[in-house]
Amino acid sequence: MEPENGTVKTEFFLLGFSDHLELQSLLFAVFFTIYSVTLMGNLGMILLITISSHLHTPMYFFLCMLSFIDACYSSVIAPKLLVNLVSEKKAISYNGCVAQLYFFCSLVDTESFLLAAMAYDRYIAICNPLLYTVIMSKKVCCQLAIGAFLGGTMSSIIHTTNTFHLSFCSRDINHFFCDISPLFSLSCTDTYTHDSILVVFASFVEAICLLTVFLSYVFIMAAILRTGSVEGRRKGFSTCASHLTVVTIYHGTLIFIYLRPSTGHSLDIDKVTSVFYTLIIPMLNPLIYSLRNKDVKNAFRKVIGFLPGHFYPPISS
Repeated sequence: MEPENGTVKTEFFLLGFSDHLELQSLLFAVFFTIYSVTLMGNLGMILLITISSHLHTPMYFFLCMLSFIDACYSSVIAPKLLVNLVSEKKAISYNGCVAQLYFFCSLVDTESFLLAAMAYDRYIAICNPLLYTVIMSKKVCCQLAIGAFLGGTMSSIIHTTNTFHLSFCSRDINHFFCDISPLFSLSCTDTYTHDSILVVFASFVEAICLLTVFLSYVFIMAAILRTGSVEGRRKGFSTCASHLTVVTIYHGTLIFIYLRPSTGHSLDIDKVTSVFYTLIIPMLNPLIYSLRNKDVKNAFRKVIGFLPGHFYPPISS
């Protein structure tokens, strides 16, 4: 097939894990299980927060949004990956590739902004508890959530336009989804300018989000250390531990993948790392927040307690 104006306009082929054909069935079973647990965990978290009136607070509103985003962005990747693992022709249309990259980038950056908003929420809750309900009103929470989605959308438009402005000389994408680096590697021309745009805008988003998180936790740690009682400090650190864990894993992976030039590094390593943040992290997030959160565990036990033959006493705080 001849490219049109240097760019193939029909379809791409996702090579995925074709180097390990003997493992296709095993990989399908593993990824299907991970994706199923991801959907059940995140949709279950959304349902639990929705039906538990005592979880209708800003913190759990943001956690509900986080679960929604995790369910969506894993769904952008996993279904096509699973289909390709059992198909001989591992094709994706040009428009499908554009859409996959757009929605993926949008949701990933939205999650970055949302995690920053959650850090700000924890800062207000711990450093200014008397005015918490006034400052973090329903209107403010909705504005922060909408701002996160708008920020993710604008960032995604830039990255998607920057990527598909390239001319591609090959249709074989050495990855399991349409990501930026493997698409850059198909370019017929030098990608230095496009690499620079990627690094600049990705760094800008990371800088805003991580600076917000960092400053919030500087004030949070100072407030916790001023607490007189050991129990107060323990509760303060426990409140922030889940969020800090998610932020560290999530942003650490993004920095490793995207804040490097597209040349001079292994796409095979990127594939393994991408499995982690596209499939594993969305599965882990609801587990991290539920296992370390007494309110969530009490709400779950209360819901289960309504089922016939089940009774679970609440966990004391």
